[in-house]
Amino acid sequence: MRILLTGTSGQVGRALRSPLAKLGTVLAPTRRELDLALPQEIEGRLDQLNPELIVNPAAYTAVDRAEDESELAYRVNAVAPGQMARWAARRGVPLIHFSTDYVFDGSGHLPWRENDVTAPVSTYGASKLAGEDAVRATGGPHLIVRISWVYSNHGRNFMLTIARLAREREELRVVADQFGAPTSAHVIAAAVARLLGPGGHSIRSLPPEGDVIHVACSGETSWHGFASAILAGLKKRAIYMKAERVVSLKTEGYPTKARRPHNSRFDLSKLSDSFGISMPSWQDTLEVELDALAESFRSSDPGSQ
Repeated sequence: MRILLTGTSGQVGRALRSPLAKLGTVLAPTRRELDLALPQEIEGRLDQLNPELIVNPAAYTAVDRAEDESELAYRVNAVAPGQMARWAARRGVPLIHFSTDYVFDGSGHLPWRENDVTAPVSTYGASKLAGEDAVRATGGPHLIVRISWVYSNHGRNFMLTIARLAREREELRVVADQFGAPTSAHVIAAAVARLLGPGGHSIRSLPPEGDVIHVACSGETSWHGFASAILAGLKKRAIYMKAERVVSLKTEGYPTKARRPHNSRFDLSKLSDSFGISMPSWQDTLEVELDALAESFRSSDPGSQ
């Protein structure tokens, strides 16, 4: 099976490369070779690549900058996936497209179910919802995978930012009234591999109208709770941290250009009941990721202990 994987320089794309390689030949074009900011060129490139499965985690993810670059955000997050989906639908090629918790307004305290009403409060969220709608509108076999609070040992993400700042500052100030489940890119990749099934056969049995699924670690915390766990975990691993405390803030105490959801909790019942996949807790997953991060600190800076 020829599998087109986009966004391999990103966290999820990078993590997906290895498990997808077990299912077939992974085609991983660079941004220059397949630029989602140039959607008019996508169908021609797909004709050349001729994939039998498309996995699309690539996205415009600069949440605040999207408020000023809405046209670019929509091109990458909505128009480009629509072009991919139309090409795939005409040929019966399954498409796995990644979306986000930002399609919801973040209200309430209940975990979001897949069929809950969407109402994004930011340009980024609206562009990702438009991408979902564009994929659905083609009528081809597809699976939309919504993910949230993604981090890894590569790229730019909350865990790496906190680890860096904690080595520079005595005090960290982090929002404590936004809730979700920190989810490593590797856990997402493992879940997607299981969704595909042995040999990728499960994806071919999708209903004609497609499907949507929420994927995240189990449990919940705030950004403050996540930061505190990162700091404590690195100290436990004898990695030097200058920071002594993590001060909790309300959202209004940390203003940003784009609004963030207060509630990013995902209901994982469908993932468990329909696909038989139980997700690990965010705490257990963080332990694994911190082991790797601590080792990278030791390798790059032997004096960090």
